[in-house]
Amino acid sequence: MDTPEHAAHAIRWFEAWGHAARFALAAAAAALSRETYSAATRAVAVRQIYFTAWQLLPGFTVFSAVLSLLVIQITVNAARAYGLSDYALELVFRVLVLELLPFGTALIVALRSGSAISAEVALMHASGELEAMRAQGIDPLKREFVPRVVACALSVAALTVITCAIALVLAYIAMYGVSPWGFAPYTREVAGVFSIAILAGFILKSMTFGVVVAGIPIAAGLEANANLKSAPIAVMGAMVRLILALAVIEFVSLAVKYA
Repeated sequence: MDTPEHAAHAIRWFEAWGHAARFALAAAAAALSRETYSAATRAVAVRQIYFTAWQLLPGFTVFSAVLSLLVIQITVNAARAYGLSDYALELVFRVLVLELLPFGTALIVALRSGSAISAEVALMHASGELEAMRAQGIDPLKREFVPRVVACALSVAALTVITCAIALVLAYIAMYGVSPWGFAPYTREVAGVFSIAILAGFILKSMTFGVVVAGIPIAAGLEANANLKSAPIAVMGAMVRLILALAVIEFVSLAVKYA
């Protein structure tokens, strides 16, 4: 690839991110409008929650529980072997519950629903459906896009809370078994790690993950043209930018928390 092609590729890359940023600002403004929340938009949001969270819930819950149990057992056994049992729970909370599970949840939802949202929007744009809606006086941003963003944010946050709650229960069982005598030291450990600031950051990160999971694919889908072959290109670009954005959010979260 020669220099002009490198330059053209870089320009397209920055334009794509700029388009995503403009869409994010427009979506945020629309989300603050009462007109956005109608019966039609609620139906779109409920349908998106069903596809994003409800259908995924059984299998994802089992997968996250098995993964959490494996990580917890490895961590607890290693801590006991090195005489660091007092730090085992804190390590599980800070690494698994606060970092791995939220990021993993967002990544799985992105791979499952992000690509589907991008493809759907690209096909709606290519087929002229969005223009038809505008001709009827319907704003696609308020009718179709903002409900999807809100639904994905709620879905990712809900799935994250569920998986983290399961991990907390499994951590107690791994450390103390089913005995109630470990409840007092366990709750003290939980209170020591999950301060109000940490919980606020946890919720903010989970919601941000959810917004990005829908926002970037929608913005990429709108870049498609009338040629249906542009839809797969839009989806591929959306997934690359989406995974990069999730990684950046996680990195910034770690930097703010531990810097």
